[in-house]
Amino acid sequence: MGKKRKMPGLNTSSTADISFILLIFFLVTTSMDTDQGLARTLPKPPEDETLTNEMKVKERNILNIRINKDNEIMIGDDPATLADVKERAKEFIKNPENKPNLPELSPKKIKGLGKTMMVTKDHVISVQTDRGTDYGVYFEVQDELVAAYGELRDEVSKEEFGRRYEHLTADQQKAIREIYPQKISEAEPKKYGGQQ
Repeated sequence: MGKKRKMPGLNTSSTADISFILLIFFLVTTSMDTDQGLARTLPKPPEDETLTNEMKVKERNILNIRINKDNEIMIGDDPATLADVKERAKEFIKNPENKPNLPELSPKKIKGLGKTMMVTKDHVISVQTDRGTDYGVYFEVQDELVAAYGELRDEVSKEEFGRRYEHLTADQQKAIREIYPQKISEAEPKKYGGQQ
């Protein structure tokens, strides 16, 4: 019988280095899903601090939407479903019948249209959550509010320019936003408990 051959040993001294390099490579090249969240811009700070103290919002100009820890939605003092949010918001923003419990209609010169229109320029939609509110429900409510503004802008875009808001020029879109400016206030979360 001949000599038994020895299997050559595998050099594993650089395995840790290779693993580390691969880990760094995948961390650098992998993209993270960062599309979560809402596109909101903070209002510009007032030029004169005394103006903020004088600015009082009338109760009729505020639509309060609250979401408690059980994800129950209240619009004002009324229980509501997610399906109610968009329609109630549209009626509030537009106030087509000039109801006294909805925002005041006042004349506003719309430069891009060259005419004056009656708009609810002082309206504000306030969304307040409980500390236990699910993010999913919060985002769904926000989506419904954005959709309400979108539908109203589409309606007036078709009336004034014959096409949807997204197909307008930048100046035309600016004119439409003067009619329906998006005013959603996000209040600090509070602890409401089970029932509001």
